[in-house]
Amino acid sequence: MGTRSTYRIIEQFTDDKTKKVVNQDLCLIYVQFDGYPSGHPSDTAEWLSTGKVVNGYSLNEELQFNGAGCLAAQLIAKMKTGTGGVYLQSLKSRGKSWEDYLYDIIVKEDHTIEFVCYENGRCKTEVFRGTPSDFVKHYSKQEA
Repeated sequence: MGTRSTYRIIEQFTDDKTKKVVNQDLCLIYVQFDGYPSGHPSDTAEWLSTGKVVNGYSLNEELQFNGAGCLAAQLIAKMKTGTGGVYLQSLKSRGKSWEDYLYDIIVKEDHTIEFVCYENGRCKTEVFRGTPSDFVKHYSKQEA
C-alpha cells in the first residue's frame, strides 16, 4: 500500500479593493506512492528551491516559474511520466482520498515560495512550514 499525498498549488496576492491577502487555490495533484516527507516531497522541495518565481521570464535562467500557474504546470509535467500514479483532482476532494500527507505550495506575491506539510490523521496537523530548501534540510536531517 502506498503513502498517498496531495499537493495543492496556491497563488497568494493582495486584493486591490479590500487590501486583504487572498489565497487562490489553483489545482490539486494526487500522488499515490511515496508521499512521506522524505520521499517525493523532498525531491519536489529540492526542485522548487532550484527555481525562481518571476513576472516575465528570460532565456538566461535555468529554472523559472512565471507565476503560480506556470509552476503548477511545470510540476505536473515533472511528476507525470505515464499512466497512473499521479492525477489531477477536484480541490474539494483534498483530504478525502485517504492521503497520509497534504502539501501546500504557496506562491507569494513577493515571488517567494512557502512549502507546508500536514499529517492527515484523525485530524489534520501542520508539521512543517517554511521554504522548500528548509524542508529539504529538515527532512534530510531526520533520515540521517
